Amino acid sequence: MEYMIEVDGLYKTYPGFSLKDICFKVPGGCIMGLIGENGAGKSTTIKAILDLIHIDKGNVKVLGRDMKKDGADIREDIGVVLDGAGFHEALKAKEIPKFMSKIYKSWDNPYYEALLHKFSIPTDKRLKKFSTGMRMKLMIAAAMAHRPKLLILDEATSGLDPVVRDEILDMFLEFIQDDEHSILISSHITSDLEKVADYITFIHKGEIFLSEEKDRIMEEYGIIHCRPEDVETIEKAHIVGVSHGTYSCEVLVDNRETMHQQHPTLMIDPIKLEDVLIFKVKGEN
Repeated sequence: MEYMIEVDGLYKTYPGFSLKDICFKVPGGCIMGLIGENGAGKSTTIKAILDLIHIDKGNVKVLGRDMKKDGADIREDIGVVLDGAGFHEALKAKEIPKFMSKIYKSWDNPYYEALLHKFSIPTDKRLKKFSTGMRMKLMIAAAMAHRPKLLILDEATSGLDPVVRDEILDMFLEFIQDDEHSILISSHITSDLEKVADYITFIHKGEIFLSEEKDRIMEEYGIIHCRPEDVETIEKAHIVGVSHGTYSCEVLVDNRETMHQQHPTLMIDPIKLEDVLIFKVKGEN
């Protein structure tokens, strides 16, 4: 299998926060969703992949190559939208190609204009008058206009209304229709990732606690509600995590059907992606 992104043993320490042993791979032709609460390390992980920050330890390959050695060439094939980053407010959408075409040799201006039209982005209006959603649509259009092989998107659907989000998600699905294209997208809107993601990586307090195919998580994982003494009866091989309450426990397991057979008297609920994140955060509290 060809991987578009390979992260192995990534460490990065800041005062009060650390990424610890981040490992995951993004295959070709897929969308990987990166999920975590605010401050979990999603943006730091993305910046490390893009070689925008110095990492303490670990290896990162993008499109099969080392970003530190071949970053200039690799960036030609990457489209990026970073949370909090954007174009200068004095610019107009029609002025973006003047400098973006100098950055990317493969900049496709007719395609950029087609994306502006598709997203209903005004070309002759200064960005300071754009709404948050309009600015994000412009960033996505600019990220896609040089026809990259890989999109790396940090909270790219935030600030968008449901109709526009749905339109952009459909475009993402079109983008990865062959093995030559992939997307890594972080988002706190888990319903978006439930629609489009093939793989999900959960990060919490700088550590990955689950990285798995999305369909398997949603179809096979479950949460057992039980007494503290019941936890000891559950096969440890199937336990992903335990959240301890005062009088009860919740146990995240990776095979609901097996648990139903082995523990018919325990209540086992199916899950959504949001449930996994809440489970982990609540368990820490």
